Amino acid sequence: MATQSSRAHDEAKAVAEPLNSKDEDYEIDESTAAVVVPPDSGWAWVVMCASFLCCTVLDGIVFCSSFITGHLMKEFSVSDGYAAFVPSLLSGFYLIAGPFVSAMANRYGFRPVAIAGALFAAACFGISYFVKSIELLFITYGILAGVGFSMVYIPAVVIIGFYFEKWRALATGVAMCGSGVGTIIFAPLTEYLLAKSGWRGTIAVQGCFIAFCALFACAFRPIQPITLAVNEDSDEDKIENEKRNGHGNTVAPKPQLHQAAFTKPLPEGRFAYSMPNSAHNTYMGASPKHHYPTAAEVFRGANIERRLSNSSGKGTELKALRKSQPTTPNGEPHPQPQLHFNINKELTTVGENEEETENENLIETESKAVVIQARRHTVSGRRPNDIVGKKSSVGSQDTVHNIHTRPMYRDDIFFTGSLARIPQYQSQTSLAYHMSVTRLPTKQDMLEDRQKGCHLCPEAVRRTLSTMLDTSLLKSPSFMCLAVSGFLTMMGFFVPFKYLQARAKESGMDEASATAVVAGIGLVNTIARLICGMVSSIPSVKPLWLNNVAITAGGLATIFSGVKITVLTQWVFAVFFGVCIACFSALRSLIAVEMIGLEKLTNAFGFLMLFQGIAATFGTPIAGALYGMTKDYNIAFYFSGGLILVSAFLCYPLPYIANWEKARNERKEAQAPPRA
Repeated sequence: MATQSSRAHDEAKAVAEPLNSKDEDYEIDESTAAVVVPPDSGWAWVVMCASFLCCTVLDGIVFCSSFITGHLMKEFSVSDGYAAFVPSLLSGFYLIAGPFVSAMANRYGFRPVAIAGALFAAACFGISYFVKSIELLFITYGILAGVGFSMVYIPAVVIIGFYFEKWRALATGVAMCGSGVGTIIFAPLTEYLLAKSGWRGTIAVQGCFIAFCALFACAFRPIQPITLAVNEDSDEDKIENEKRNGHGNTVAPKPQLHQAAFTKPLPEGRFAYSMPNSAHNTYMGASPKHHYPTAAEVFRGANIERRLSNSSGKGTELKALRKSQPTTPNGEPHPQPQLHFNINKELTTVGENEEETENENLIETESKAVVIQARRHTVSGRRPNDIVGKKSSVGSQDTVHNIHTRPMYRDDIFFTGSLARIPQYQSQTSLAYHMSVTRLPTKQDMLEDRQKGCHLCPEAVRRTLSTMLDTSLLKSPSFMCLAVSGFLTMMGFFVPFKYLQARAKESGMDEASATAVVAGIGLVNTIARLICGMVSSIPSVKPLWLNNVAITAGGLATIFSGVKITVLTQWVFAVFFGVCIACFSALRSLIAVEMIGLEKLTNAFGFLMLFQGIAATFGTPIAGALYGMTKDYNIAFYFSGGLILVSAFLCYPLPYIANWEKARNERKEAQAPPRA
């Protein structure tokens, strides 16, 4: 009893004192932060090409996987709806595994996860060659290979945002064009292989193609981050720095900078952060990502000192520290500065105006370094190698040597559109923006990264899962409307790929022409993705309305595609359906950000992948069961088109629902008692 009482007392004390420094497990390391600034050039284009090739192989196989169901029905003597579970499980777990694969990539990196996934999926296809029952195919070809596909697909798509800033929308559009190109290539190839080698030989050859993705994934090398370090200058260092910088300004005494970032309400009205014990009270054992501060919040008000890396070239560092739209400390637009190097190899800026604020002085003189004189703490934009051995760095050498980035700790990691559509990006410098969307790891997280050996479920995994599967988002009416819409769209998504050929051949079209129509969907999808990416980058274009029009047209085209079946009418259907799936895939992240904000985007994508994966798993088998009962292929198309059309109608009132939800939340905040 005494032990239980003591334990309860300790837990109550921990909750009452959320910033207890003795709790090392969930304490933020405030001395350093690793921030990735995308290079937008060089190796980034190699990464884009590798991502394109991965999407070509994976989506090409997934979209054409339903071609084998006829052969499975004959060999295993099963119904159409039952055989349809083999390809539908592949496409379903391709998405369902997304949150769990994201957590793995966050801990172990894009490249190891993608390589392991490619080899694992190829092995699953190889094992499927030998199976003797369709139930085993459900496991090997469907579930396990689907997980392997997800392990390649998620890193291939997400890494584009890590490497591209200015050209993110274009690079993502080109990479995702692999989906359409894959359909163009694999539709006739799969038909040829099925005719020559049967379904077993077909999946064996496809397994070899999947293995090549491991080679493509070797290009997904990690980016060396810029390290922001809180430095405590000695008196000698202070004099030396003032002399070097050409400033004789006195520096304010050291304030309690970081404690304020955790204990005081933020100016934007967001909640304060209570780190240690809130993490232990969640069902994943870690708090969602947005409960942790960003680098900008922790280092707010510090002196900005940018130095060149000893290991980086001049051009690389200039790109890493480029400006998106410079601002003054008040947030007002500031004239674009020029960049140059002095004899000490410091990155300096030349400005034209001098402006003072109440808390900070921005001093700009010709050929002088810009220094925000407010606090003795400084934030140094340096590569990790540049910190080692500096006597001014704070924190242990161990901490400095093991600065690693966590891609899923970025708020914008799943955003595939132009960053110009994000207000945070438009209103501040490039480095400041990346600091504002990068959440900091805890000391326990960094400790697990440094330690050798395998952790069953490290914090980097738990924290990502807790973010992507944060159930509080399910209380949002606008998100649920978007999620249900995506669920219905995905239920009808793969049905035309399965039945388009069979219906066309039944109506008198030759097999080559029917296969060409399926490949035509891929061609239209490829072109439409590029056009959609360019159009959505125009600020005046509303992604939601573009999405609604495309999905509505696609749903209607699917419903009426069987009124008169000729080569011309089927190609018209291919055009509308290809545009529909291109807009649906390309605009989800843009719509989610508009509806629920950038901070909740990762959470939204976690549930969207789960919803859409479940829908993909059951959509085609249900259509197959309907065909089995009616022996009419048009029933399957009515089912698919009706679901897609209803999903579009759910999105039309979405802006009004989002505005109502925003007003309701503002009223609740206004009525809530003030914080102490």
